[in-house]
Amino acid sequence: MTLLLLALALLVLPSRSSALARLRPPTAKPERPPRPAADDPLAAAASWDLLAACLRAGLPVANAVRAIVDGLPPPAAAALRQVGDLLALGADPVTAWAPALANQDTAALAQGARRTARSGTALAALAADLAVRVRERTADQAEARAQRASVLVAGPLAACFLPAFLCLGVLPVVLGLADRLTATW
Repeated sequence: MTLLLLALALLVLPSRSSALARLRPPTAKPERPPRPAADDPLAAAASWDLLAACLRAGLPVANAVRAIVDGLPPPAAAALRQVGDLLALGADPVTAWAPALANQDTAALAQGARRTARSGTALAALAADLAVRVRERTADQAEARAQRASVLVAGPLAACFLPAFLCLGVLPVVLGLADRLTATW
């Protein structure tokens, strides 16, 4: 019995090496937060809000664009990183925003940026408006999915509860009435 308890204690108690490992400070660098999923539209809306805030704070367009690329999905981030580099090199805004125009996630921003190439303030308003539109579209899509789910849930409920209601609720009443009617004849 004591041998069994000793074996159990050895299994349960942490080893000395694991206890020491917990006391040591971690040596690895902290990891960067994970990138947003490619299909996360709210990440794009947050990035557009951040772009608007950077531009309203007076950051040059090239720096503001480079500041937001970490919050975007990889294809959009690559396109805007290229735009930021081209703008920093002094490229024409029409030429600089061409990579973003080719990406569907950044095309609306690129079109507006081409129109408002002279004023960062106008681009800030456009980015904020774009964030609002993305959030509204996401809310509409979520509501449509919720309504579709409620319709899809009704099918299994009807398939399960309707036969049970008929068997346990309606059928006994009908059989009881039929028994009374046949007994009186």
